[in-house]
Amino acid sequence: MARYTDAKCKLCRREGMKLFLKGERCYSSSCAIERRPYGPGEHGRRRGRKPSDYKLQLREKQKVRSIYGVLERQFRLYFAEANRQQGATGENLFNLLEKRLDNLIYRLGFAPSRASARQLIRHKHVLVEDGVCDIPSRQVRVGQTVSIRAKSQNIPQVVDSLKDNSKRDRLPFVEADDKKLEGRLLSEPQLSDLPIPIQENLIVELYSK
Repeated sequence: MARYTDAKCKLCRREGMKLFLKGERCYSSSCAIERRPYGPGEHGRRRGRKPSDYKLQLREKQKVRSIYGVLERQFRLYFAEANRQQGATGENLFNLLEKRLDNLIYRLGFAPSRASARQLIRHKHVLVEDGVCDIPSRQVRVGQTVSIRAKSQNIPQVVDSLKDNSKRDRLPFVEADDKKLEGRLLSEPQLSDLPIPIQENLIVELYSK
């Protein structure tokens, strides 16, 4: 399975904002944005010209891809599916991304990051409606219950993530029981509920050319 293997902090510095890709580190003084608030590479400190419309669109798309940890081909498939559905394409796109199983495990606070959530799922520590699921991209339906297996609830990354939950926003479309380590998707995710500002119209414009 292809995945991004370079330094995740570079992605945050490139976008000039915290994308919360490394769990606890993102909330500490060790965060790369706190220490080096400029772009990566030898030209990172240079002041560039006013960005073109294309560059703004591209950067917004890359930012969203980095946040959710999906590759270009997979992201295009999500966009195509969102475009086929009724309603606003941008809203549909984020609805699909937010309902991924790895994202939901992260939103519930059972993993410190989406990458960590994917690892838990791949190693079969996660249940969907009492059945083991090892597919991070699985779409969770409204009302479905997801949980951490009983024998996996003492895994350090799960325990540490629960301790850090007070630093994270618990979004209105999810409900979690931190004692039972289970949660539900209460309603369809809305773009307006997300903690990181995203201009979905730029992504729609980019792929509509």
